[in-house]
Order: sequence, then structure tokens, then C-alpha cells
Amino acid sequence: MVLRTKTQWWGVVLDAPDGRELARFYARLLGWQIFNEAEDGAALAPSEDAGYNLAFETAEHYVRPVWPAQEGQQQMSMHLDIEVDDLEEAVAYAVGVGAQVASYQPQDTVRVLLDPAGHPFCLYLDPDGPA
Repeated sequence: MVLRTKTQWWGVVLDAPDGRELARFYARLLGWQIFNEAEDGAALAPSEDAGYNLAFETAEHYVRPVWPAQEGQQQMSMHLDIEVDDLEEAVAYAVGVGAQVASYQPQDTVRVLLDPAGHPFCLYLDPDGPA
């Protein structure tokens, strides 16, 4: 059984202390447009007909995750992977729009950053792409 036959629209929702503010950060980071902004959050996508989105919801009791994971501390439940062309340039851009470079970096071709709400996300180079 297919869930929908007319359109396929899906997304990921991240909780934050301020969903609208986190949506604005990711809109700057990705160059996407904000859609459906409300008092308690917002969604963004590359275009209205993209078929996918990232959404951000204000959660009153949000607890910032710890990276890397530590026993007894708030764990991340997921993270975003974003492929980039130039890792150094992409990290500089992400920091310029409000990200923070994580202190622990497990791989040479990946940089773990933290968004303003503390969610880890990865910028990475395609290992099979151009050098």
C-alpha cells in the first residue's frame, strides 16, 4: 500500500527552544525558503513544490543534546548530513550564519557542527567525488 498517490511530501521536524529562530538559521545555511511560519515554529524547503522540508517546532522543555554522547546526558536522536563541495569554505560559511564547530571531530572528510539549538549536523565531502 502506498500512503499517498497524488503527491509525495515528507519532512523532518526538529525541536528547539525557538522553532522560528532555528528555521531562520537553516534557511540561511541552506539557502532555502521559509514556508508555513507560525508562532510555534516554521518549515522550510528549497521550493514550494520540492516534496520535502525541514520543520522546526518550539518545545517548552527542550534540552540541548551533548556531542559527543555522554552517559547520563541528553542524547541526540538524529543529525543532518549535508554534502559540500569545499569543506573548509562550507565550515566558514556555516559558522558565519550561526553554527559552532564541535570540539570532537571523528573524521577528516567530515566536520561536525552544532546549530544554535545544539543539534549536531555534519558537513562532508563525497569520498568518490572530485579531489
